[in-house]
Amino acid sequence: MFKRILVFAITALSIISCGDSSEDLANKKAVGGARYGGEFRFMSPEKVSSLLSLQAIDLYSQRITSQLYDQLLRLDPSGQNVIPSLAESYTVSNDGKTYTFKIRKGVFFHDDDCFGGEGRELTAEDVKFTFDMACSGLKINEVSWLLLERIQGAQAFNKATKTAFKEGGVSGIKAVDNSTLTITLNQPFAGFDKILSYSGFGVFPKEAYDTYGADLVNHPVGSGPFMLEEKTADKVVLKRNPNYWRKDEFGNQLPFLGKIIMTYATNKKSELMAFRKEEIDLVLEIPAEEVENVLGSLAEAQAGKTVKHKVDSKQSLNMTFIGLSHNNPIFKDVRVRQAFNLAIDRKSIVDNELQGEGYPVTNGMIPNSEFFDASKVKGFNVDIAKAKNLMADAGFADGKNFPATTLYVNGTKDSDRHRLALAIAKQLKTNLNVSITVKLVSIEERNKVVSNGTAAMWLSGWVADYPDAESFMSLFYGGNIQDNSKFINPFKYKSEAFDKLYEAANKEMDPAKREALFVKCDQMIVDDAVVMPMLSDDFVTMINSRIRNFETNSLEVLDFSTIFIKEPKE
Repeated sequence: MFKRILVFAITALSIISCGDSSEDLANKKAVGGARYGGEFRFMSPEKVSSLLSLQAIDLYSQRITSQLYDQLLRLDPSGQNVIPSLAESYTVSNDGKTYTFKIRKGVFFHDDDCFGGEGRELTAEDVKFTFDMACSGLKINEVSWLLLERIQGAQAFNKATKTAFKEGGVSGIKAVDNSTLTITLNQPFAGFDKILSYSGFGVFPKEAYDTYGADLVNHPVGSGPFMLEEKTADKVVLKRNPNYWRKDEFGNQLPFLGKIIMTYATNKKSELMAFRKEEIDLVLEIPAEEVENVLGSLAEAQAGKTVKHKVDSKQSLNMTFIGLSHNNPIFKDVRVRQAFNLAIDRKSIVDNELQGEGYPVTNGMIPNSEFFDASKVKGFNVDIAKAKNLMADAGFADGKNFPATTLYVNGTKDSDRHRLALAIAKQLKTNLNVSITVKLVSIEERNKVVSNGTAAMWLSGWVADYPDAESFMSLFYGGNIQDNSKFINPFKYKSEAFDKLYEAANKEMDPAKREALFVKCDQMIVDDAVVMPMLSDDFVTMINSRIRNFETNSLEVLDFSTIFIKEPKE
């Protein structure tokens, strides 16, 4: 998912429903040292406008929606392995095409007016409805690209539901009975169970859609550990779901927290200052150069004057890159795209302008991980002489006649993203004599100029939606080109050779052969210079020591269902 895809329209909303009082939670006992109650507070650098799972296409939205909804399957805390969730078990047919899920009993939706004030038990029909909606052509749905070419009947249903939902749903999705669901694929796909763990497939009931319609984005009705209490332009407040079905290893009912409060940071320094004042409990994406200045010196720490905290770092499945529009005349020429890639010294930028924050990309678009050996892909190394020759061959010797170009960046002045963009523009001017203007815009503005074709270049980032190489290569698949697409193949890259390799990789069930095919896919993206891969980085978090059982993973999605508050001893 793109790290920074958001829409800014926020409306005030307050939902009132039954829940635990502070006194109830204070008296609620837990086994194993955990404690119930308390408020967990953090900040988001981007505003969250939609609380509908089908529109959770960025990390900032997912960090909230994943607390409100459950998926059919989920990932374990490591972010690597698929485990049961709403489906307590599943089987796959011998031909690899039909998945049969046993839906867990005793799971209830949140109490809501769409049910007359009380929740009801979740059934296989609810899961079918959610996946039917996820395959639909309705404007409210932004995740169909993950399913359309995979599930039988999905494309036909998508075309038939451009203006209204149709009863019956997708032919390949069937609720056999209240506790059995089958999904039939067009062809085997080794990563299908991982896709089903994607938070965009959080299950919600048809009653909510019938009641709220397009305003469902402000009325989340899920079965997750938390429920919406309040949503305004300044914050989102979630409260504990007292009827949540999951328990921890000691048999304690989850979640432990009484509330989650997310507010918005104007910049990273304001977020760190709030942490120092103990106004928030968590800081995400820490810039190393700011931490000591804001949290205080070593002497202050030794004197007990700083916040007691822990810093955690995990390898992240992310990639920061410059997107190039293949519909724009200047970037239709592969020689220009290759020249731009060869003219950039990524290591110098990371070492100097970014002060060591991140890892320069020396391979392709798929980060190294347990499921992919990135060293098998040969990336770009700086070669200014070759870059100049390519530009000359393309008719732009020493930058002559190359049009002035704007690089669109969503970020604040002097942020890491801004400094990265300025460094890229400076090197392109120095090495190729082309003029690149960096323009800071909002997320909404960036998305608009990308989708309408105005932007020739833009800075973006992608974090895997699920732990699979396919999550990165799907960005370039020609079949995923959508009109006015915000995030899937916005480059409008189309290659029959790539598409055939990609499709072959998705059909392949042998892990080693599948990886080899994705290596070829990634190498083709490098050779065609489809984009400009720049850097990857770790997911670094800093958390107040009073927060216990906090875990992160390589997908950067957070699970607040198991954390609890316990004040450290003085």
